[in-house]
Amino acid sequence: MSGAPMMVSSWSRAVAAVSALVLGGLTVPVVSAAAAVPGEVRVDQVGYGLTETKYAYLLSSAPGSFSVVDERGRTVHRGRTGQSLGAWNAKYPAVYQLDLSKVWLPGKYRIEVSGETKATSPTFRVDTKDRLFTPLVRATNEFFQAQRDGDDIIPGRLDRKPSHLADKQATVYDWPVFVGEGGDEIAEPLKPIGGPIDVEGGWVDAGDFVKFTSNTAYSLAELGYVLREGYDPVLAKEVKLGLDWLDKMWDSRNKTLYAQVGIGTGSDKFGFLGDHDVWRNPHDDDPLDVKPGDPKYFVKHRPVFPANPGGSALSPNLAGRVAAAFALGAQVEAKRNPVLARKYLAEAASVFAQAKTKDVGELVTAFPHAYYPESSWRDDMELGATQLALAGKALRDPRAIEWTRQAAHWAKAYIDLEEKSTLNLYDTSALAHAELAKLLRHGVPGAALGPKELIGDLRRQLDEGVAGAAKSPFRTAVSVKDFDAASKSFGFAATERLYADVTGDRRYAAFGSQQRNFTLGANAWGVSLVVGVGTTSPKCPHHQAANLAGEQKVLYGAVVNGPNGAEHFADLPFPAGAKECTKPFDAFDTTESRYTDDLASWPSNEPAIDFTSTAMLAFALTGRS
Repeated sequence: MSGAPMMVSSWSRAVAAVSALVLGGLTVPVVSAAAAVPGEVRVDQVGYGLTETKYAYLLSSAPGSFSVVDERGRTVHRGRTGQSLGAWNAKYPAVYQLDLSKVWLPGKYRIEVSGETKATSPTFRVDTKDRLFTPLVRATNEFFQAQRDGDDIIPGRLDRKPSHLADKQATVYDWPVFVGEGGDEIAEPLKPIGGPIDVEGGWVDAGDFVKFTSNTAYSLAELGYVLREGYDPVLAKEVKLGLDWLDKMWDSRNKTLYAQVGIGTGSDKFGFLGDHDVWRNPHDDDPLDVKPGDPKYFVKHRPVFPANPGGSALSPNLAGRVAAAFALGAQVEAKRNPVLARKYLAEAASVFAQAKTKDVGELVTAFPHAYYPESSWRDDMELGATQLALAGKALRDPRAIEWTRQAAHWAKAYIDLEEKSTLNLYDTSALAHAELAKLLRHGVPGAALGPKELIGDLRRQLDEGVAGAAKSPFRTAVSVKDFDAASKSFGFAATERLYADVTGDRRYAAFGSQQRNFTLGANAWGVSLVVGVGTTSPKCPHHQAANLAGEQKVLYGAVVNGPNGAEHFADLPFPAGAKECTKPFDAFDTTESRYTDDLASWPSNEPAIDFTSTAMLAFALTGRS
């Protein structure tokens, strides 16, 4: 049939080559099967709830069929990959979504992809959400135990020892002056203005040993919420330790809040090293024999910086979140220890009353501000007033109604702003809205708004996430080209649960699950962003104590930043004194985004308490849904 098109069957597409071999005058076609295209299957490595929407993802250059196989080798579900959701990189020009939702019996499973693509997934579980995710509350709590500072140390997996005992007699310094392109170059010598004060204890913030009041209070608000909703004596000890340190940082008599212990940035010009300049175990600082002027003086004798010198008005972001942390402590202890609860309530009220809400200027977060450049504060004031109102109700304090009105006022002020975000260290509105909506459910005279507006803003946050996820082949709402990918993803997962709890509306349930899936392995790199959780997780976190403890020691439960913009990885120095550790994932990087399990790669692999507390909140809410 001259001129007729050649029909190509699906079988013939799998043939790599057809050639002629002459044998005894006969022409015999020689057919060799083509090598299947390699692929990678990404799943939530912890697992999927029995009835929730379940998605996995295939990275490949060709579609295929897939089977879900149980641990006895039986196929329980079959499907096709469908259309690509988008390209990933040159090696993997297509990402396919695999729908596993019909797999609902409890068990362990794996996915096998066949046809033009060959791939096998890690094993994953299907079970109740309580069995899957509630244990991860304890896992993330273990990271907080590893971050303890001072006398009350839990040795744990890293064999931690008491550290920074000189914080018991710390000197207070005036605000440091910074300049430079990065906003972190010391411009003047540090100037002592007071002390000594006792700021021993608490948690160090991340992979270094600086302690920040803002970050501690944010984490305590989330831990306190989890504890209030489901009392756990192990978590209760951690919350008590955090509140004890926060109590030291708040000088109620002089109305002064201390914002930071330690300084990360050193200065060659002024002859001193900062925390980030020395890679060491935290307990190595105490034996140092140093005097003023010694380069390591501020490594042992760590400076303390006030948030509001001389008891002046307090940056409102700090006032709100510190008040929230104390007020949640009051709610937890209201029936167990009413005396302690009233102490916490008094501290919460006094901090909140110190807030500066006019001519606010640059917020106080950290020194330098560039470390944590927060610009939102009305959400923190809403959170603080809401938790004060709930604590007031629990303790029958008549101020509860007025705090509720104040919470509504700040909620409206937040909602009326043009610049808004979603749940993470820089925006606490989701947690505040969900709690305040319940307080206002039966109406409060004089309240600036009602539950409808609060629920509407929660929906706004989730709708923004859904719109962002639609642009991602892995259906993640957050950008993998910027900081806080893990934290913000857990924030979306938590917000979906908070919204559903207030409204009963489950329209965002699949979206919320997908954000959790992303953090637990359903991402391009196939890595869980929670250390020690899942089949593949970070082995080389940017964390001094974990690195020096040895690669076999696990910083269990720590949440790392996750993928980040490729430009952030240029010329990262290897810390002097650190142990080398690298587990490459470069095959899954793009020109714009990377994840590197490498000790030096702090933009992707440094854990932090705020990342981990938001994960704990998401796990707790998911486990009880």
